[in-house]
Amino acid sequence: MENKSVIIVGAGLGGLATALRLSYQGYAVTIVEKQSNAGGRLNTFEKDGFTFDVGPSFFSMSYEFVELFKSIGEPIPFELNELNPLYTVNIAGQDRVYQIYKDLDKLAAEFKDVEANFEEKARKYLIGAKQIFHDTEYRVVKKNFDNIMQFLASMATVPLKHLPKLFRTFWQELERHFDSEEVKIIFSLVAFFLGATPFNTPSVYNLLNYTELEHDGYWNVKGGMYKIVEGILPMLEKKGVKFIYNTEIVKANYTSQKLTSVTDQFEVDHTADLFVINADAAWFRGKFLNRAKFTEEKLDALEWTLAPFTIYLGIKGQIPGIHHHNYYLGDNFRDYADTIFRSSVAPQKPYYYVNVASKSNPSCAPEGCENLFILCPVPDRRVKPNWDDADTLVNEIIEDLGNRVGFDIKNNIITKTVYTPIEWEKMFNLYRGSGLGLAHGLNQIGAFRPKNKDEKLNNLYYVGASTVPGTGLPIVVIGSKLVTERINNEYPII
Repeated sequence: MENKSVIIVGAGLGGLATALRLSYQGYAVTIVEKQSNAGGRLNTFEKDGFTFDVGPSFFSMSYEFVELFKSIGEPIPFELNELNPLYTVNIAGQDRVYQIYKDLDKLAAEFKDVEANFEEKARKYLIGAKQIFHDTEYRVVKKNFDNIMQFLASMATVPLKHLPKLFRTFWQELERHFDSEEVKIIFSLVAFFLGATPFNTPSVYNLLNYTELEHDGYWNVKGGMYKIVEGILPMLEKKGVKFIYNTEIVKANYTSQKLTSVTDQFEVDHTADLFVINADAAWFRGKFLNRAKFTEEKLDALEWTLAPFTIYLGIKGQIPGIHHHNYYLGDNFRDYADTIFRSSVAPQKPYYYVNVASKSNPSCAPEGCENLFILCPVPDRRVKPNWDDADTLVNEIIEDLGNRVGFDIKNNIITKTVYTPIEWEKMFNLYRGSGLGLAHGLNQIGAFRPKNKDEKLNNLYYVGASTVPGTGLPIVVIGSKLVTERINNEYPII
């Protein structure tokens, strides 16, 4: 009997991880990808002698990658590098730079002048974050749900002591434990740079502080983040997985119960027994399946994460006053967070993140040079569709960064590339340019997210940021396990 054939649309990390799991179990897998290479947002490009990570530059929950390769009986094909310090935080108007360590003793020394009894408060705060992480990990995150009632029944098994957190924001939870504005801002960055603000994110997500500060920390990959993709591809080739690049799916063909094929821009039909969509699960349902629940009007009414505005700079010279991972903030956090989702103009005095990969991977820049990846979260294209003012934001960030690190960045630029939300939307079919897909409000988690099994077509599945369990590299790796479990149960290899 022939192996069941699977077409995966999209070669992002969710698609690649699903292809690994399925191909090693004996499914015949083909991946159709719009771009000329695999990786999706986890990508790379080279320019003028510099190599840049396009999107993610670090991640938490490294053990999910370990689990992925263990599940197929292979050694992990890239070298994990733990970050310590995790990152630095620069707040406008302050002379000092905060070094954020996983070691609470060291972290307490950083905050001793701004928060009395910091270590005692932080330990108490992190106990609560730890409990909610482990009390929900297998009940909510690492579990498939067939319907909302099933999800609510599972939620009901979460200890009741966590219930009040559903009705508080991330910021309100921080206010219960800390007095210092600096501590509250820095602890809330994990929400802000995941595309939301601490003022509209449920306090249950303080579990992210536990993952970064105590549980597993942050990691990147020796040689650059794209080594993850480069490590996976030979394994897929070994299992006969076929790649069809430079091929965009423009149509889905289906009966009342089954997806029969997908058609590309060359009018070629791709048929298989099963299909897994690694494009945005909400957008795909609306655009290709004409579902009433996922029309543009309905999608626009959902909560989406902020859009990425990214700048890639190759700089002549070594910049002494900067680390590998850095946050640059203004002095008006609450006002900035309140307006960032609804501003139709480029942010004034922008908040941004800078990754200097050359600090730990010298091979990504010519000798004596640095490469800078700058991310500024901005409104998605529902709010700000036009980016004619992109240069204004680019110039403001470059000037501000140069002033903060005491280095003439502007006059030492060898190469510069800018991706506005327009480019991000176009390159990766991101709905309205939203960087990380659907946000994680309480009405958009678990069974309230677009499901990883289609509601009507029984051979169609989804993996990636906007389906379950959610967004972020390790989370979509978990998602690949969940969708594989569904396929194994419903279409097992005999």
